[in-house]
Order: sequence, then C-alpha cells, then structure tokens
Amino acid sequence: MLSPELFLQAVLLGTLEAATEFLPVSSTGHLLLAGHFLGFKGPPGKVFEIAIQLGAILAICVLYVQKLWSVVVDLPGNNTAGRQARNFTGAILAGFLPAAGLGLLLHDVITQYLFNPVVVCSMLIVGGLVILYLEQGRRPTATVYDIDAINWRLALKIGALQCLAMVPGVSRSGATIMGAMWLGVNRRIATEFSFFLAIPTMVGAVSLSLWEQRALLRVEDMALIGVGMATAFVVALVVVRWLVGFVARRTFTPFAWYRIGVGSLGLGLLALGF
Repeated sequence: MLSPELFLQAVLLGTLEAATEFLPVSSTGHLLLAGHFLGFKGPPGKVFEIAIQLGAILAICVLYVQKLWSVVVDLPGNNTAGRQARNFTGAILAGFLPAAGLGLLLHDVITQYLFNPVVVCSMLIVGGLVILYLEQGRRPTATVYDIDAINWRLALKIGALQCLAMVPGVSRSGATIMGAMWLGVNRRIATEFSFFLAIPTMVGAVSLSLWEQRALLRVEDMALIGVGMATAFVVALVVVRWLVGFVARRTFTPFAWYRIGVGSLGLGLLALGF
C-alpha cells in the first residue's frame, strides 16, 4: 500500500512539472533532481516523471482549444483558412518528425546513460549560458510574426534543434523557443509554437515510456501518476497564461541565471554526497 508521503511527493512533483514544463528550464531535469533529493520511490524507469507531463499537455489543449478546433474544421477547405490549417498541421508534423525518429532510435540509450543528476546539472548550466548568449543580441532579427507563417521547412529546422532536449537538463521548450528565435521567429510566436509542438512530442514520449514499462506498472502506480497528472494540469493552466504575458514584455535572461544557479547548486550538493 502506498503511503500518504508518496502521494504528497506526487503532488509536489506534479506542481514542479507544470511550473517548469513550458519554461526554458527543463522540467525533466527538475523532476529528476527533485526525485533524487526527495528519495521518491514511485513507478520504475522514470515513467512517473514522464507520464505526468500529459497533465501539462492537456492544459495546452484546453487553453488553445479554439485554435486547435479551427484547424480541424478548416483543414478540408479550399479557402485561405483551409490553406492556413494545412500549413499549420504540416509545420507541427514536420517539427515533430526529428524527435520521433531519434527518440525511437536513442530512447533506451538516453534513459540508461543520461538520466542522472550530474548530466542534468551540467546541461542546466550550459543551457543557461546559451540563453544569455542569444539574448545579448547574437541572433538574427525576427522576421516571422505569425504562427501561420511558419512553414514545414522552418518547422523541420526547429524540430531538429528540439532534439537537443533529449539530453535531460537541456529543456524541450528552451531548445524549441531559443532555436526558433535563432531562426528568425518572434519571441512570442516561438513560445506559442513550442506549446503546439509539445503536444505530439510529449504524447509520443509518454506513450513510448508507458508501453516499455507496462510490465512493471502496478495499479498503485497508476494512482500516483493520476495525482501527478491532475496537479500538473491545474498548475500548467496558470503558468502558460503567465508565460505568454511575460514574453511579450521581457527576455528569457532571468531563466538563464536561474538555470545556472540551480545547476551549480545541484553539482555542489552532489559533490558533498547528497
């Protein structure tokens, strides 16, 4: 029987997942570090940390239901709305393909060798330095100011850069947003595109993880995952709304310094034997 402490940890980790999933700070990295330092003994194979991301994805579907529904309705049309819907769909699929391909090839290797606190902390620091570099004007001037202007070719390049986030600590949203900005996409549009690209990417990653760990999962594990997902959903609703407003006024520099601070603190604690 699962203890109340485990369910409390599931709530805390669900909150952490949603609070970091769409920020350029690496939710997977934060969950791995929190699980390590909290001694979380939930489902095996890091499946909990991955599965609860579905709660955050559901929040995106709810917040952007109008856009998603309009794409579905307009997709068959021969008018401008139909062409835009097909362009949007093609862009999301193109952005998803690199991660899907490499994920199937490298999933086991990454999970076995890279899902550890040292890698996470190191990548948090490296990613923070990259953000600082790009936010100091060392990137092209934005030329794309509409999400429907992202074609499949540009999306494919963004998707290729998203693959960097297969290394825990890099950050899927960070790689996608900063990569899109480096390719000339406006900050707000890059952020929103990362939301939409997260839907197939994370659903695919969660499905693969759950399938591979299906023999090890118990009914109690599903209860913990459910609690974490529900918590992530509620918190993500708030975080996504806040982030869209934040990027309209500010740069990602504060997140860069946050990454460097957390990564450095984590390495220090690990060096001390924690």
